Amino acid sequence: MKPDILILRPQPGAAETAGRAAKRDLSATVVPLFGIEPVAWEAPDASRFDALILTSANAARQAGPGLGAFRGLRCYAVGDSSAMAASDAGFANVVTGDSDGQALVETMAADGVASAFHPCGRDHARLKAQFEIEQRIVYASIPIGKLPASATAAIDDRALVLIHSPRAGEHFAALVDAAGLPRSAISLATISSAAAVAAGAGWAGVAIAPVARDHALLELAASLCQTGGLSYGK
Repeated sequence: MKPDILILRPQPGAAETAGRAAKRDLSATVVPLFGIEPVAWEAPDASRFDALILTSANAARQAGPGLGAFRGLRCYAVGDSSAMAASDAGFANVVTGDSDGQALVETMAADGVASAFHPCGRDHARLKAQFEIEQRIVYASIPIGKLPASATAAIDDRALVLIHSPRAGEHFAALVDAAGLPRSAISLATISSAAAVAAGAGWAGVAIAPVARDHALLELAASLCQTGGLSYGK
């Protein structure tokens, strides 16, 4: 069976997306563009902070026992996956944001947060805030060097490519160009406008999810696949 979509996000998130896709009768090829590895880190004094911010589920999954000292803090998480990972890591008070890290910072400011701890990946976006945010790198995303055959086969079959982050968009574009594949034959569905911008121009079509959540991206993909609207503009 030809795949409807190509999922590029790292595991275990890729499997979660594939499971949600199956519930929408979408067949998927899964090709993670990045492998996730923990990075050794030293935890700052948790008593200095009144909140923790998670912009990726991988931070909660890879931080290890050092994150335990922060479980008494309110945790602000971007999206359902990060919120679930926070709960799995033992955080009882989790606030889920509907957009991106910067929007979550604004929510934190409105809640009166004065100092926050941000465990993050090596390739992270620095958040701008009126309060103090201290970051520690707790994991790294290691990019694959070339598109595997399963990815190129899905692209040849006109699978809709799901882009879950700006870094994924940028790296996928570089891999497509390195493989000599025409962007004009590939359609993208991206989780945010930032991811669409990072992927660049020249694609057959680019559509953007209405909110930066996996379920919204899948609803968009299902709609496009069911209507055959894979060559579209945005």
